[in-house]
Amino acid sequence: MSSLSLAMRDSSTMLRRNLLHARRYPSMTLNLLLTPVMLLLLFVYIFGDTMSAGIGGGDRSAYIAYLVPGILLMTIGSTVVGTAVSVSGDMTEGIMARFRTMAIHRGSVLFGHVAGSVLQAVISVVLVGAVGVAMGFRSTDATALEWIAAFGLLALVALAFTWIAVGMGMASPNAEAASNNAMPLILLPLISSAFTPIDSMPGWFQPIAEYQPFTPAIETLRGLLLGTGIGNSGWITIAWCLGLTVLGHRWSKAQFDRDPK
Repeated sequence: MSSLSLAMRDSSTMLRRNLLHARRYPSMTLNLLLTPVMLLLLFVYIFGDTMSAGIGGGDRSAYIAYLVPGILLMTIGSTVVGTAVSVSGDMTEGIMARFRTMAIHRGSVLFGHVAGSVLQAVISVVLVGAVGVAMGFRSTDATALEWIAAFGLLALVALAFTWIAVGMGMASPNAEAASNNAMPLILLPLISSAFTPIDSMPGWFQPIAEYQPFTPAIETLRGLLLGTGIGNSGWITIAWCLGLTVLGHRWSKAQFDRDPK
């Protein structure tokens, strides 16, 4: 069997393993999904009229259109926290040490976690998006090509942050620490353009919100789904995603290859 065939076989086995874990213990995924759904409900039905006035819209529907792309990106950040916890559990329970001694492709262990997490993130985005549609979100101007590009953008962002979450999980001493270490993946969207335009924020805070990975991704997704201007946000998002993917992969691989203490 060739090295590529071996890698694909072992990676698919690890993917099935992680999907079975997610199916048997769905509480983590469901709990993480509650955060974006609750924020969506809160900001639309409690603050919707006030916030729509702040962005120049005439009614609540204008704010739903503005809010949903940001919530979809926040969903990815929330979902991959579960990946960090899962990887940390594997590290502390000794299964990673066992994998190192088995005749399997070494990269398949990590790729199984990453593929499973990206798949779960995409499913979570679809579920939260369905909630947004039920609340009134519409994207009537987006073409089929723009929908495909939007889906690809979400998958790329999920891949990038999944690799970072894997590295966080492997670097954490236990599952609780992994959950705490991955909290910035939930908090960063809160200080982005997800809920309010950057130019409405205090001047000293605007660079913090602007120069982080979630803001250009949100603006790109809004442009694809709502027809707003994208500018250079698309290229910045791709650069962020590629950089985070390479960083997360190298970080995770270095820790996996390191001899256990």
